[in-house]
Amino acid sequence: SLGVTLKREETGKLFPTTDKARTVLNALLGAVRKAGAEVRFPWRAGSVRTDGGVFHVERDDGGASIVADRVILAAGGKSLPKSGSDGAGYALVRALGHSVTERVFPALVPLVIGPDDPAGLKALSGVSQVAELRVVASSGKRLHVLTGSTLCTHFGLSGPGPMDISRYLTNARMDDSGASLEIGWLAGVTPEQADAELLALGQGTCARWLREHAGGGVPGRLADAICALAGVDGSTPGHALRKEQRRGLARAATAMRVSISGDRGWNAAEVTAGGVPLSELDLKTMESRVCPGLFLCGELCDVDGRIGGYNFQWAWASGFVAGSSAGGVSNAS
Repeated sequence: SLGVTLKREETGKLFPTTDKARTVLNALLGAVRKAGAEVRFPWRAGSVRTDGGVFHVERDDGGASIVADRVILAAGGKSLPKSGSDGAGYALVRALGHSVTERVFPALVPLVIGPDDPAGLKALSGVSQVAELRVVASSGKRLHVLTGSTLCTHFGLSGPGPMDISRYLTNARMDDSGASLEIGWLAGVTPEQADAELLALGQGTCARWLREHAGGGVPGRLADAICALAGVDGSTPGHALRKEQRRGLARAATAMRVSISGDRGWNAAEVTAGGVPLSELDLKTMESRVCPGLFLCGELCDVDGRIGGYNFQWAWASGFVAGSSAGGVSNAS
C-alpha cells in the first residue's frame, strides 16, 4: 500500500522486487513525512521519567527533552549492538517500573566448537548438511530436537539448524553445565537403525554407505570425517567391520557429540532471548500494565522465535499494535 512492489519466493516469503532493504526504508520514511510526524536523528534517549501522567524523554547528552503523554519504547534487545540495540532499553523500562527476565542471552547465533574437535568439523569449512540436532542433558535426556541445514565453518557451526538450536543449548547449560549438543548427520536415523544397515551392508563400503544413504547421503568430506572419528577406514566393506567398529560408526553418523565451547556473541546473534515479561503488558494494545501511557514492542519484550522471519514479524506486528493503540486507532487489535 506504500508503493513497494513485492515478489513471493518459493519459501512463501515476500521481498521487494528491487532486492534492496532501502526500498522498504524509503517507503516507511515517506509515509512518516506524509503523516506529518517528525524524525529526530541522531537523538539518543538517555532516560524516560513520568510525572503526573506526563513523560519526559531526556537526551543522553543533556540536550532539550521531549514531553509527551504517551511513549512507545522500541529500543530492541542486545543483539547487533552496532545497530543501536545495545541493551540500553532495559534501563529505561526498569526506571519506569518494569522488570526484565533474569536470563537475557544471544539467540539465533552461530555456535563455536572448542579446541577439542575430534571429528575435525572446523576443518570441513563450507560443508553443509541437513541434520538432526539435539540438546542432551548430562543425564542423557533429550531436551530439544530439531532438523535443519547445518553448515561447518572455521569456528564451528552455523546455518539455520545450529542457530535455531543455540537458544535451547545456552538455556539448558545455565541449569546443567554438562548439557551437550548431539548431531545426527543422517537425519531421522537412529543408532540402532544405522547399526542394522551396516550389518547388512555386505560388500558395500562404509564411506559409500554414508555418501549414498537412501534417506539422504552426506558430502564426501563429511563422510570421511565420520569414518575417521569412528576409527574406520572408509574403504572398509560392511562385512569386514568388527562389532565395536560398526556400532562406533553408527553412533558417529547418527549421534555425534560435539564439543561446543560457546557462541559468537551479541555481534553475531540475530535475536535476543529474554526481556520484559509479557505478563506486564496488555497484549491487545501493548500498553504497560504498570505505567499507563507507556507502550512496548519488539525485541525489548520477552519474545524470540525460530529463524525464518518470525522475529521480524513479531517486531512489525507488535509495533503496529503499539503505534495504533498509542495513536488512538480503534482497530489496533
